Amino acid sequence: MSTNTFNRLESRYGGITLEGHPHALSAWFVVALRFVIGGMILFAGLGKVSEWPFDASGYLVHGVDAASPVSGLYATMAANAALMDVINVVIPATQLLIGIALIAGAFVRLAALGGALQMTAFYLGGWEGDVLALFDSTLIYAVVFLAVAAFGAGRILGLDRYIEQMEIRGEALVERYPVMRYLLG
Repeated sequence: MSTNTFNRLESRYGGITLEGHPHALSAWFVVALRFVIGGMILFAGLGKVSEWPFDASGYLVHGVDAASPVSGLYATMAANAALMDVINVVIPATQLLIGIALIAGAFVRLAALGGALQMTAFYLGGWEGDVLALFDSTLIYAVVFLAVAAFGAGRILGLDRYIEQMEIRGEALVERYPVMRYLLG
């Protein structure tokens, strides 16, 4: 087991400082978290593709509780055939891409943001107006996706570490295109 006395987590925001020293195994658990959440969404996408044609309208109309703040929006979306054609392709396609990206460790922040947005949409759709619903599993998944992004999990045993170092006209990718720092990691 390796230890590193330089490991340190620190954040200052709004006058509050958080700090700590992660265990040497933390990097392994960040990778495991990336793999597990990536596998979860990959297999959700594969399930939708294996039962093709996928149709989200049933969820949008019947799976959303009337107390949900998005029930009217989701019902309106389900009533629009052209929009449903797009949604029925986008949901499984993005789930497959998010899962593959997270497992490979490529474009992790972008993929994790996409996963968090999907889970938030599912969370809002499942809202029943109950305080206990605050801790629904889809909300927990959204937070896990955001944690994977915050940890820069693609730089740990992932392709983002190498993508960031790729040279474009003699310059590292992230130096030439600084916005890539927010997509990789």
